[in-house]
Amino acid sequence: MSVISASNPLRTCNSGYAKSLATLCFFGMMLSMSVFLFDVPVFAETSQTTTLKLDDELSLEKTVTVMSIPEDNTLPWGAVKGKVNDPAQGYPVIIQFFKSVEDDPIHVAQVNLRGDDSFEYKFRVLSIDEGNVNRFFEGDYVVKIFKVVNTPRDDLDHV
Repeated sequence: MSVISASNPLRTCNSGYAKSLATLCFFGMMLSMSVFLFDVPVFAETSQTTTLKLDDELSLEKTVTVMSIPEDNTLPWGAVKGKVNDPAQGYPVIIQFFKSVEDDPIHVAQVNLRGDDSFEYKFRVLSIDEGNVNRFFEGDYVVKIFKVVNTPRDDLDHV
C-alpha cells in the first residue's frame, strides 16, 4: 500500500502528463495573447475617397490608402475594416493590395457587410514556423477599397 503525501502533490503526477499540461497551458497563453494583438492596426494613413455614379440607382465608392508594414514588425495579423454609408444591398466590399500603383494587385479580398453595414478583413502579415519567420507583407502598399452604394439624391423630389 502506498501513502500519498499532501505536501508534495507533484509526486503523484505522471511526468508525461505534466509536460502535456504545461505545453497546453503555454499554447493557451500564446493564443489568448494573440487575440489581444489581433486588432492592432497595421496602418493608419490618410485616405482619399471618390465616388463614381454607375446609374441612377448605384454608385461605386473607391477609397485609396497606404498600408505601411515596418521591417521589424512582430505582429502576425493585419486588418482592413470600415463602415459603408447607405450601401446597396447584395454587393460585397472588394479590397485590393498593390505593391505600387503601376503593378497588378498582389492580394485581393471580397468580404460581405455585417448587419450594421460594417466590414472587416483580417489577413496574415507574418508567420513563425519552428523559428523561421515568413513575412507576407513588408514595406509600403497601396490599398484600394471598393463599395457599391446607393446613388445620393441631390433633390427631394425623389422622396
